[in-house]
Amino acid sequence: MSKQITTQELLEAGVHFGHLTKKWNPKMAPYIFMEQNGIHLIDLNKTKSKLDEAAAAIKGIVKSGRKVLFIATKKQAKELIMAEAEKVKMPFVTDRWLGGMLTNFPTVRKSIKKLQSLEKLAKDGTYENISKKERLMLDREKIKLERVLGGIADRCRLPAALVIVDVKREHIAVAEAMRLNIPIIGIVDTNSDPTNIDFPIPANDDASKSISLIIGHLTDTIIEGLQERKKDKEEQDSEREAKAKANADLEADKSEA
Repeated sequence: MSKQITTQELLEAGVHFGHLTKKWNPKMAPYIFMEQNGIHLIDLNKTKSKLDEAAAAIKGIVKSGRKVLFIATKKQAKELIMAEAEKVKMPFVTDRWLGGMLTNFPTVRKSIKKLQSLEKLAKDGTYENISKKERLMLDREKIKLERVLGGIADRCRLPAALVIVDVKREHIAVAEAMRLNIPIIGIVDTNSDPTNIDFPIPANDDASKSISLIIGHLTDTIIEGLQERKKDKEEQDSEREAKAKANADLEADKSEA
């Protein structure tokens, strides 16, 4: 089991700091501990138990060989999400959410193919044989596509779940996932609606320390799930080999007899 996050660690990362009380969403009431100086404070015991639930869910998903899509387009989360997602070889969106990225996936897949073909042109020497102007136009298109689709460039199917840093900001992604029944693991601050999130993690979604602690824990769990999947596969392969050898020995004994 991956190391459990302590309430003290959550406290030190400022996970408990919510928004101003006037900005709250009443649906977050079950996760609010108290109000202090006009700010809502999140109940860290609830954060801890919800984080454990989310980690168990994400582990089960990756252990079965499926992918989760990380989403964060806010400035303080972009680079962190990109680094964590790349560490576990998971797709990510950090530039902007293109409407229809899930619900109109065939169209998105066409754009991904376009990006792949532009990358191929740049590598196979085609660039040498076209004018400077054409090359410039293709480069511009490639940069634009890379910015929006770079994190999902190797995706040929929909993700099994989403991990979202700010569910209020990424409401279009939330709506699309809901339409397709794709589970959502999301950091929900005191101004968010947790009711449509399958695995809400009540926490500060603005402070980079808070985001880093929670997302880091989820990616540690993904690493653990991937290692367990690899181990299970190796065990199954060795069992299969042992069975095949036993059958071969049996056949050899029969033919000798």
